[in-house]
Amino acid sequence: MLLSVAMMVGNAAAEPSADATEWATAISKHAKDGRVIVFRYVTEFRPSFVKASLPDRVILVWRYETLSGLPAAAEREEMDRMEDMLSPFVEKVGFGMLAMVSTGNGFREWTYYVRSEDEFLKALNVALAGERRFPIEVHTGPDPQWSTYERFRRGIRQ
Repeated sequence: MLLSVAMMVGNAAAEPSADATEWATAISKHAKDGRVIVFRYVTEFRPSFVKASLPDRVILVWRYETLSGLPAAAEREEMDRMEDMLSPFVEKVGFGMLAMVSTGNGFREWTYYVRSEDEFLKALNVALAGERRFPIEVHTGPDPQWSTYERFRRGIRQ
């Protein structure tokens, strides 16, 4: 698959973790069908931040039906609402950070790096308590080198 990437630097729309100081957006376009994937990711961290302090990776996946590859407006708003609900519970200095989000090809993925996957899952349940069940899958695993994030960053062409 051939992808071309364009990058736009700016601050995130959502309130970022205090560990993340700058965000960017990249758009990947499939050469054959023109479908896009939109990426939002951290580009700068506070000077004293050490990635290894958040050694566990948690990926939340929300799948959706689409012809275009991107979610319908109402579903995108629900995704944004869920992210906003999670932010105050999981994006605290020393606890966790949303490092990147990708949207396209029928799903949105949020990649968090956290101190502990168990603590994150508890915070997730507290943050979403009382809400209808969001259609998300949760994938966790150790990634003290932030290899998923670093692999993505190396793939960006500016």
